[in-house]
Amino acid sequence: MAAGIYLSVPFCKAKCSFCNFASDVFAAERMQGYVDRLCEEIAGAREYCSRVGVERPEDVDSIYFGGGTPSLLEPEMVARVFGALAGEFRIQNGAEVTVEGAPLQFGNATLEAFQAAGMNRVSLGVQSFVDRESAAVGRLHTGEDCRAEIRRLSAAGVRRLGVDLICGLPHQTEASWRRSVEEAIETGVEHVSLYMLEVDEDSRLGREAIAGGTRYGVGELPDEDAVADWYGAGCEWLTAAGVRQYEISNFSRGGGESRHNRRYWTRGTYLGFGLDAHSMVRRGPGGVRWGNAGEMAEYMGPGIGERGIRRTVDWVDAMAGLEEAMFLGLRLVEGVDLRELRREFGGAVDAIAAGLTESVEAGLVEREGERIRLTRAGRMASNEVFERLLVGNEA
Repeated sequence: MAAGIYLSVPFCKAKCSFCNFASDVFAAERMQGYVDRLCEEIAGAREYCSRVGVERPEDVDSIYFGGGTPSLLEPEMVARVFGALAGEFRIQNGAEVTVEGAPLQFGNATLEAFQAAGMNRVSLGVQSFVDRESAAVGRLHTGEDCRAEIRRLSAAGVRRLGVDLICGLPHQTEASWRRSVEEAIETGVEHVSLYMLEVDEDSRLGREAIAGGTRYGVGELPDEDAVADWYGAGCEWLTAAGVRQYEISNFSRGGGESRHNRRYWTRGTYLGFGLDAHSMVRRGPGGVRWGNAGEMAEYMGPGIGERGIRRTVDWVDAMAGLEEAMFLGLRLVEGVDLRELRREFGGAVDAIAAGLTESVEAGLVEREGERIRLTRAGRMASNEVFERLLVGNEA
């Protein structure tokens, strides 16, 4: 079965105040050394898979450049990375190739290089079409910049476009949130992702909030209950406009679901390359997961070649695989088929019975025959559902 490939490109022009990802503003000259390391890692994937006891996949049907801002790569770097991939894997005809980008940060030459290499999908980190909200968290674009970029990419032949929006930004109101969602709908893009802002203690916004400061619009953060209500309303506005919800945070029209991201929620095999990238290779009902170092100095060395990359490894047994199948699969609106789980995990599925019954009685999960799915309330309180089911597994 074909696998997916994720490539981490952790370079940004500016660090958003809410971001806790392994990305930052690095000097341009560091990008070449990083690409060198990335290509070394790709070349060493077969050896590493053998070392952790799995067979490296050969066929690939999705590639995802995430970040950071992969659109900042120079054209020759793009060609080099794709060359490294083509030298190691069989990339299927019709493979989905996605590149994350930011408005104003996709140069013509780089766009052409990605398209020449097979890119057919772009995900734009818009976050908000309202200028005051974007500026408050360090975004470098305006709402008009976002609209212009969508028009430019469409004119350049990129047919599959998506935008990300964040609910709960500083200065945001219900009216301004609705404006952003409606702007996304009006652009006609095939995919929209909605996320509720998480004020993480490792982000600049989170550290300022903990310290009781006022920078980054900390004092203008909306109430959490209001944000939850706005998020639910956003889901309704998109659905009413024909942009169908298929996962807790993701919506599409015309069958425009992200093939690559769907692989994560269905426990498909994928290999991740680059800073803080993660991999998962199935092995029976379990599998092996590993993650690269999240600090640039650790990813780049010490050591020479593949052996210098520091990783953490987790061997997933059948019970852990069942837990993953539940909390990942339930993120999908279609939910989980208990018959399929029993075929894969046998009687271990019975261990979730108590937690499942509790979740149904609480109105968080609905059951139709052997298919279970989160209700709207369950999607808003998904962590509570997962905790109930995981506790059931341990009983």
